[in-house]
Amino acid sequence: MRRLGIVRRQGRFALFSRMAASLSPHASAEDTPGKRYDRRLVRRLFVFVRPYRALVGGALVLLMVEGLLQLVGPVLTRRVIDVALPARDVGMTMQAALLFAGSLVLAFGCSYGETMLTAMLGQRVMRDLRQQLFEHVQRLSITFYDQTPVGRLVTRVTSDVESLNELFTAGVVAGLGDLFTLFAIAGMMVYTDWRLALAAFAVIPLVYLTSHLFQVRVRVAYRDIRTRLARINAFLQERITGIRVVQLFGREAAETARFSALNRGHLDANLRSITIYALYFPAIEFLTSLALAILLVVGARRVGVGSLTVGTVAAFLQLLRRFYQPLQDLADKFNTLQQAMAASERIFLLLDTEVPSAMGNGAGVAPAASHLLPRDTPVTIAFEDVWFHYGADSAEPAWVLRGISFVARPGETIALVGHTGAGKTTIVNLLLRFYEPQRGRITANGVDVRALAVDDWRRLIGYVQQDIFLFAADVRTNLRLDTPLDDAAVMAAAARVGADRVIAALPAGLDQVLGERGASVSVGERQLLSFARAIALNPAVLVLDEATSAVDSLAEAEIQRGLAALMGGRTTIAIAHRLSTIVQADEILVLHHGEVRERGTHAELRGLSGLYDRLYQLQAGEARVVIPDLRTLASPPGAG
Repeated sequence: MRRLGIVRRQGRFALFSRMAASLSPHASAEDTPGKRYDRRLVRRLFVFVRPYRALVGGALVLLMVEGLLQLVGPVLTRRVIDVALPARDVGMTMQAALLFAGSLVLAFGCSYGETMLTAMLGQRVMRDLRQQLFEHVQRLSITFYDQTPVGRLVTRVTSDVESLNELFTAGVVAGLGDLFTLFAIAGMMVYTDWRLALAAFAVIPLVYLTSHLFQVRVRVAYRDIRTRLARINAFLQERITGIRVVQLFGREAAETARFSALNRGHLDANLRSITIYALYFPAIEFLTSLALAILLVVGARRVGVGSLTVGTVAAFLQLLRRFYQPLQDLADKFNTLQQAMAASERIFLLLDTEVPSAMGNGAGVAPAASHLLPRDTPVTIAFEDVWFHYGADSAEPAWVLRGISFVARPGETIALVGHTGAGKTTIVNLLLRFYEPQRGRITANGVDVRALAVDDWRRLIGYVQQDIFLFAADVRTNLRLDTPLDDAAVMAAAARVGADRVIAALPAGLDQVLGERGASVSVGERQLLSFARAIALNPAVLVLDEATSAVDSLAEAEIQRGLAALMGGRTTIAIAHRLSTIVQADEILVLHHGEVRERGTHAELRGLSGLYDRLYQLQAGEARVVIPDLRTLASPPGAG
């Protein structure tokens, strides 16, 4: 039993460390502990447990059997001392020894089986919960990601789910087993001698008070560790992301000193929590010893007057030690429950985040048949008086787009130009339905796109981003994604934009595994691969967001030749900062502060001598640019 107590104590310290690590890099109100017990959350948690009722039932049966087996030793001890030894019955003593050994073996088997069953339960619940969380976060709106740090979401799917694993493996089921053991031992003690049982229970109020103080103190310690570890994570994330700036400006020593202060604070917080545990366990041991002393005093007096046997006192000593062990464990189970309540509250808050409807937007747009626009159908896109702003609705919203209207037909290229922040990328985001306009509508072949299934609509669009993203997977997977293309089709798509030479230069070709975000290839090569990925889908609509910004002039010319053939019969919308790439566009929209100020072909806009002409002159080097005197800029304030 002493060995079992040491193992449980080590498990508690390991549990404490894991719970302290279940943090987001961003401290927030939702990271603070929630209610101690919330029936609504418990009901939702047990929805995930319901498919594994057999595991729960089996674990409970084994725990109850193990609890009953703890009564075998004291009963046999009493019989040996009171009956076998006075009668000098060696056979009875050997029989008792064999029964006790058998009970230990059986208890070992029960403990092993219970541990395996609860571990399987916790792991399977975690698997199901992580799966549901991942499926849910993939369907959340882009607006949600604009407002939520990525680190917090990662914490929900990893550390918070791990806290629930502790609830099932070392919390609820084990706690029920402790309760059963507690009542079984208490019942045995009362049945054996109720007056001696009352003496043994004398210190229970002190045990309760000590456990209550421990719970309060350790809860504060958890909060302190959460805050300090969150600061460390945030500091590390920012410094590692900006490592080039740190090294460029020689900030290593200064940042090391700042990290040392944060690290020391985290160490101090952990030491304070360890101090609480170091005081709690000896206090419980002291109270248990006090109960034993009271039991010995009362028992010795009654043995002296002949109203109690020595065997009964010996049995009570064993029962008392077994009684206070689960009582001590229940205090830790309470902390496990509390951490699980806080974690489950954050998890279900994420799961309750509304997912945009796959059909319609809830604004009175009637759903249309999802097969209305097959992949190979030419698509005419129209923006009809579209207004949009980010953020919550207000009386005077900051409109990013104001009354945008244009039509993009199959075989035509519509180019969007303008200064940074003019609204070009926002138009693309609305087209891809990452956001929905507050006024006006976007149609495809006359049908409001909000009435189409989002997945079906996006499958019609080949999108080449300015901020290129490639997965840490092989080149083949990155190019075809979920499209069922063979290697020949993938290489044919790559050859149309010159990405085949990039693939050929890789040691493993299509099997080459790229680094995170495609870090193992250059930015220009990433852009070529993103072009190949877009056209491999054979989309009806091409959306190019400054698609050739990272390639050299030779590669750009090759891409433009490939695109010229690809654009035939397709609807193309292109955002461009280099105006030389869109001089052949059928219509160019010049955006300024969210409005279309000019529109027309390249020749027509040059003839207007307006915004577009000014932009073109600046890029072509035709306009006179006033360059300030750098020596004047470098002069200190107030210098003459």
